[in-house]
Order: sequence, then structure tokens, then C-alpha cells
Amino acid sequence: MLRSSTEEVSAGDSSVSCRSSASPWPRPGGSSQTSLRSWTSTSSLHDSTTASTNRDFQGPQASKDSYQGDLSSNTGRISSSALVSARSGSSVWSRGTPRLRKTPCSTGARGVLNIRTPHADHTETTCSSAASSAVASVIVAVVEGRGLARGEIGMASINLKFPELILSQFADTGSYAKVITKLHIQSPLEILMPDTAKEKGKGTKLYSLLTENFQAAAFTAIQRKYFNEKKGLEYIQQLCAPEFSTVLMEVQAKYYCLAAASALLKYFEFVQNSIYAPKSLKVSFKGSEQTAMIDSTSACNLELVINNRNHRSEYTLLGVLNYTKTPGGGRRLRSNILEPLVDVDSINTRLDAVQELLRDEKLFFGMKSAIGHFLDIDQLLSVLVQIPKQETVQVAEMKIVHVIQLKHTLELVAPLKGVLKTCQTALLKAYYSSLEDSRFDSILEQIKTVINDDISYTKGSLNMRTQKCYAVRPNINEFLDIARRAYTEIVDDIAGLVADMGERHGLPLRTSFSAARGFFVQMKLEGVALPGGQLPAEFIKVTKHRNNYSFTTADLIKMNDHCEEALREIFHMSYVVVCQLLSAVHEHVHCLYKLSDAVSMLDMLLSLANVCTVSDYVRPEFTDTLAIKQGRHPILERISGQQPVSNNSYISEGTNFVIITGPNMSGKSTYLKQVALCQIMAQIGSFVPAEYASFRIADQVFTRIGVDDDFETNSSTFMVEMKEISYIIHNVSDRSLVIIDELGRGTSAEEGVGICHSVCEYLLNCKAFTLFATHFLELCHLETLYPNVENQHMEVQHTRSSSSDAETVIYTYTLSRGCSEERNYGLRAAEITALPLSVIQEARQVASRVSQQLWAKQHSDPEVLCQRAVYRLATRLLQTARNSRLDSDSLRIYLKDLKRQYEAELQVAEETVSMDTEQ
Repeated sequence: MLRSSTEEVSAGDSSVSCRSSASPWPRPGGSSQTSLRSWTSTSSLHDSTTASTNRDFQGPQASKDSYQGDLSSNTGRISSSALVSARSGSSVWSRGTPRLRKTPCSTGARGVLNIRTPHADHTETTCSSAASSAVASVIVAVVEGRGLARGEIGMASINLKFPELILSQFADTGSYAKVITKLHIQSPLEILMPDTAKEKGKGTKLYSLLTENFQAAAFTAIQRKYFNEKKGLEYIQQLCAPEFSTVLMEVQAKYYCLAAASALLKYFEFVQNSIYAPKSLKVSFKGSEQTAMIDSTSACNLELVINNRNHRSEYTLLGVLNYTKTPGGGRRLRSNILEPLVDVDSINTRLDAVQELLRDEKLFFGMKSAIGHFLDIDQLLSVLVQIPKQETVQVAEMKIVHVIQLKHTLELVAPLKGVLKTCQTALLKAYYSSLEDSRFDSILEQIKTVINDDISYTKGSLNMRTQKCYAVRPNINEFLDIARRAYTEIVDDIAGLVADMGERHGLPLRTSFSAARGFFVQMKLEGVALPGGQLPAEFIKVTKHRNNYSFTTADLIKMNDHCEEALREIFHMSYVVVCQLLSAVHEHVHCLYKLSDAVSMLDMLLSLANVCTVSDYVRPEFTDTLAIKQGRHPILERISGQQPVSNNSYISEGTNFVIITGPNMSGKSTYLKQVALCQIMAQIGSFVPAEYASFRIADQVFTRIGVDDDFETNSSTFMVEMKEISYIIHNVSDRSLVIIDELGRGTSAEEGVGICHSVCEYLLNCKAFTLFATHFLELCHLETLYPNVENQHMEVQHTRSSSSDAETVIYTYTLSRGCSEERNYGLRAAEITALPLSVIQEARQVASRVSQQLWAKQHSDPEVLCQRAVYRLATRLLQTARNSRLDSDSLRIYLKDLKRQYEAELQVAEETVSMDTEQ
């Protein structure tokens, strides 16, 4: 199964130092003169004229024509001269490129990204202290068409921790925005682009957008000829696991994503110094139409996965919903929050499963117990399907650990299947069926013929070392049994040595072990005095912490060396047996993709159910109306520890544009975010914090919140506003949810009102649901011009103290119909500051005169009022015909109420006519 490379790319071996320095592939995290690096190589990475040397040991090797021969026959070859030129600084892209920060990820001694062993605890292996759970472990290749195909973009990505090749292709007018959004979700470690993306110091539009938005990612230039769609299709045909072979039908005509896959897989071969086994890779094609699009700015504004004040804080939507027990479940929840579903049937199947978990206590706690013991299956899969090109002691040791983890994982399938046996909902039944795959039992049986039954994955360096040492059954390899006996004798000798020293010196000595020091001696002095007041001279490398001493001796160091030599022999011979085992079970390992999918989804559903046990949530419905009764802000509820003030929300096709006014600090921004967060929660299959909730599926969620200068791009507050609103206008659709807060505050009042008015009229022409919060009360006049506009405001109360005659404003945080009647609330806020009273009085007089002039021009047109009444009646009747589930009597009562409302609105219009006549 394993093969050695014909060329060793190593920074640590002197015998290959020249060759490694001439490597064509820039190592992530390594030093570089330019942030944008270039692959200018022209022949194969594997130079058959060179051989690897100075290895720790020689492991089993597969035949040279087993797998690499298949790929090498379809790929170009890279000459050694080209490798040298690549490292010597002849970059295709100029040094005028803006310097990007290096990707914060460590590399191993041989230039290979460190992929840690999957752990049982829910701790991500991070390369940086980013607050999000998705760490930088994704490499992405992006290529754009040229000439008439400009704007058609192909993308391929692969996660170093999970063996899945994800292909995407975008060809519509919003392709740039969709690529940026997809990449923000993936948080790429490195982005590969053709060298033609930046020529003569000038980059393409796509290149400029990527470098601007992903300054923490490393950019690598690759010759355009390696973006070859034919080679990409051949790679996929050779590597794609049979379970996912239908993807070939989807991508065979997607030339640009196939071209990106070709360059990506070739590049991955170098950075990991390993290759994927044939028919082992999960390949999927994901188009933008399958999920809702939430751009990175909106995700940041809504604090979906990162808190804006403290990146380590759990006060985010992900933090509120995340009760997952496995790393895979946490990653899946994060991915779903950033890309909610748009298919109502899929969402409802999730909601059915969550509801069953809430109703069936035995199922809930049974699943919780079963899932909590799973390791990171994604990471385990990733290391199992990779074939290392170098065979070292570390590789052998980790491969033994992986087999132990595989045995541990497969032993957990039966308990999980037993818990799901009595489930009733379609989704849980589907996952139960997927776990009934006979290949799970087949692999486990084969593993147990080689691995001891009592071997299991345990924490603790000494415990795990013992498990690795005795993993393979006795009598399989005679030399392995001899090596283990030698190891046991050495360990017994170490224990005897420490016991003899304790008796000789009269000290309470005990043997301890750590991965860094090996075996050493510890001593705790409690009421025991040292002879002569100091430790014996033979104790060396002494460390002390309070009454605890740690030290070793020269004899113990020698015995540790012997122990390490014995272990290397054990790992080498165990590795040979384990490789034979893996080659036997390898054709069935792909069923682990099913297990990974099942465990991560069940973990996420369990987490969504767990949230409902902590807070009072309700199951949402999906209609053509957004209607929330007593909705609450989910993050604010977590922060306060109690239910915040709840509000009703209603947006329909008849009133799809809501203008919200109110004083500063009255809760407008919080309410806007609340609606958007509830929409996202509903579309991932979660219950929502409300008494009743109905949503229309949103294909996109846009937000324009906050006013800040952007110093990195030298943009003022106003320019930031205009960029964000321009993005919304160019990408909004009839099914979008748009949240706009405080637009036009970065310029003069006249220009601000004008911009707001024109933006409102543009959005009024589409059927998107829009919530528009503003301090410009002039915009409330839009309700008199357009029937689908509705004014709402945040209520405040005023109290006056009898003693000091001072007026106090009480914020109710309650939303009500109509325009805010509050005037000069900015001046009231100014009164709290140290502004002189004379300045405030003068400002109040000027504001009063301006306000009188503006409001004197505004009046309601009776004809518009009549049109509004007819429009609202028609939209409500249409909505009733589409979604009503009322019985005939209730429906009759509802229609009578609609008639009364219609007549009341007509009466208001008639009264307005009579008032205008009198004037």
C-alpha cells in the first residue's frame, strides 16, 4: 500500500539540501522574499535520477508502477533546472505585489504540514488563535476564463484534514461575489492562481479582489498550462471513490473547475509529500444555488461565528447553538450557519429530527452518550487514504495509532446503531440505514485478526505508548515478539533501578514518564528531610516545584536510549504488519465517509435539540411571509441569562419594505440583527427564540450595519457605506432578506436623505424583504407614496421628576406601528455630555425651525391611501389562498376581519379628502 518517493524533499538531510532548496513548491509558513510566489517548473516533481537517502528506516514499499505510474503518465514533468530557477527568485509575478501576511501554520521538519492525530476531546488543531472553529487548513485553486469567458470562474479546494475535493464553478453576473463568499467560508491557508492573473505589474479584477479580501492567505502563482481540464478529469477518475463517482457526470463539462482541480492535486502532492490512494477521495460539486449566500460583511455584522469585540468570546450564533460533542459536528454546524439551506423539504426533515429528539428523552441521551466517544473521523480518514512518500519512525508510529483509532471508531458503530434503532423520523432512519453497511463489520473483523482485542485508544503518553507497542497480536511476527520481550525487560529494569535507588538513599522515589523526557524519577517530600540537606550527586537534570522533585541519572538515560531503540524495532515491524492489514481493508475504508457524514449530522442535530432544552424555542414554519410573534435576540438572550424584550415582526409581499425609526440606543440595530439571526437559524433546521415563527426562504442575506472608517483601504465612513450598498444593489434578488441600518450618515444631511431615498426606491422595485432603520424621519413620507412601505418605530417613555423637574427617557425596546414622534433625541443625548447649555439651546432652536419646514411639506394623498387599501387587501387574500390551513368557520371569521380593515382604511382616505376640501 505504501511506496517511497524517488526523491526526498527534506530540509533536515544534508545529502539532499541542495535539491530541497531548489524545490519548485513554496512551503506554507516558510520564509519568502515576496508574498506572492511562483511555480515556474516544467517537469515532474519525481525525478527518477535521484534517490532518497538518510532515512530512519526502510518500510514496506509498493511497486513503482502501482499508483504513481498511473498519474505520471498523465502529468507533465518538471526539470531540475526549472526547480532551481523557481527558488532562485525568478518569480513570474513582480515584487510590486502588496505584501501579504504569512499564513500562521507550522511546517514539519521535512516541509510537510503537520496533521495532528484525531483526538476524542472537542479541541480543534489550530494553526492560529482565530476564534472560529474552522482553522486554516484549506488549499484552494482558482482560475478565471479569458476573453469572452471573463467572469466564468472555476474553483477547487481540498482540506488538509479531510480527504474531500470540492469543485465549484460560477458563470453568472455575481460570480466574483460568490467566489469571495465561498472563500471566506473556507478560510483558505493558501490560494493558487495562474501566473497570468498578474502580468506586467497589473492584476486581473479577480486577483485584486482576492488579495484585498484574503490578506492572511499565501498566494502562489502556477503556470497556466498546469490548469488543464483534461488532466483534472483524469485525476478525478483515478482518485474518486466509487460511492461518489456520479460527480463525474456533473463536472465533465465544467472546464474551469476541472482545470483548478488539476493544478491543486499536483500541488497537494508536494506540500503533503504524499499522494492519495486510488479510488479513495471524496469528490463533490457544490454550486451556489444549493445554499443561501451570506457575504463575509454580513457574517461579521451579525456575529455568526466571530464576536466583533472579542474573537475568543462564545457570544456568537455559533456559540449559542454549539453543543456538539465531536470536531466534525462543530465544523458542520459552522458550515451550515454560513451557508443555510434553501430547500424547504430538507429543512423540514431536520426539524422533524430535532423535534423527535426533544420528545424522546431516551433517544436524546442515548445519542449524546454514543456520539461523545467518537474521534475526529474526518482527520482519521484523511491520514488513512494518504500514501506517504517517506517512511520514517514517526510515520510508522502514527500509522499504528491510526489503526488503533480506526478500531476504536468502528467499535462505536454498533452502540450508535442500537440507539437509532427505534427512531421514527425520515432523517434519523436514513442515517440508521447507512450505519447498517456490512463493510463496517467486515473491516472490524479484519482488524481484530491482527490487533489485540484489549487494545483501545486512550489518553496519556505512557498509556498510548503501551497500546502502540502491544497493538499487534502475538505470534504474527516472531521478531516482533522478541523485540517486545526486550522492551518489557528494559522497562522492568528501569523500575528495578528506581526502586534500588529509593532503598539505597531512603527516599520515596517513583518512576514517571513523559513523551519529551522518557522515563525519569519523581519524588515528593512531605515530612522527609534530605540526607545532608541536598540530593545525592548521581541525580542530574533536577527540577523542583514546591516539594516535588524531578530528575534522572546517567544509568537511566542509557536505559532510556535502549528503550527507544527497542521501540523503533517494535514500531518498524508493527508497521509492516499494519501496512499489510491496511492494504487488505483499504477497498472498504471508504464506508467511513458514510460514518463521518452520519456522526457529524447527528451531532449537529443533537446540538440544535440541546439548545431548545436551555431556552424556550419554537419550531418555525415556511410560507411566503416572515411573521415572528414575540421574537428574541438569541445572542443577547445568552449574554443576559434571561429573556430580553421580545418583539413581533411581520413582512409580506404586501408590506415588504419596513422603515424603522427611533432614538439612539432604543434597540433598532438589535432588532434588525434579531430578525436576520432568526431567519438563518430557521434555514439551518433549528428552532427559533419566539412564540411563533414563519419565514420565507431567503436565497441571500445582506446587511449594512455600522459606520467605521477602513484605514487599510484608505476608505472613509461614507465610502465604506457606498461600497456595501453598491454590493447589495448589484446582487439583491426577489427572495433576499436585506437589513440596512444608518445609511447616509457619513455625509451631509441633504445628501444622506437623497441617497437613502433613492436606495429605498430602488429596493422597493424588487420583492426582497427589507428592514431599513434610519434617523432621517423624512423617509417616513415614503409610506404615503408606496403601498408596500410600512413605518414602525421603537417606543420610548418620558418621565419628569417632581423634585428636580428633569425629564428622563425610558427605553422600552418595543416596536410599534407608525413613525417615531420623538424629536431632537440626539440633542437629549448631547445634554448628558459636557456640552455647554447655550450650545444645546441654540441647536434646539435651529432644529425646530428646520423640522417645521420639512413636515409642513408632507401630507397624505387620499388616492394613494385608497390604492394602499386595495393593494393590502389583494396581497392578504393571495397569501391566505396560498398558505391558509384554517377550517371553514375560522376562515370565514378571518375574511370578515379583512373586510373590516379594508373598510376602515377607505374611511381614513375619505376623511383625508374632506379635510383637504375644508382647507
